[in-house]
Amino acid sequence: LMINRFMKVIVFFDLPTSTKEERKQYSWFRKNLIKNGFVMMQFSVYARTTRNNDDAKKYALLIKTFLPPKGSVRVLTITDRQYDTMEILLGEKYAEENYLDKRDILEL
Repeated sequence: LMINRFMKVIVFFDLPTSTKEERKQYSWFRKNLIKNGFVMMQFSVYARTTRNNDDAKKYALLIKTFLPPKGSVRVLTITDRQYDTMEILLGEKYAEENYLDKRDILEL
């Protein structure tokens, strides 16, 4: 009996943007996140829903394939239940965050 445990994969990044090449790399990294189903939660914080921990690991590995040469990129995997306990202390959800609903999953 396999139980699906939906997970959220959250990517946090700070990338340099001082030069034209760095801005190009920043844009390419961000576009690859979006192409792979990640949506912006905040500037430089993107997330997506996966069916289970194995799928979450696949996305973490996938991100490694398009990392820029400089900067800081972190990946955090949490359960949907943990994600749902997040409090927004100031501001509101971006409209795109509604796409993080587990009913809308498209897997790779």
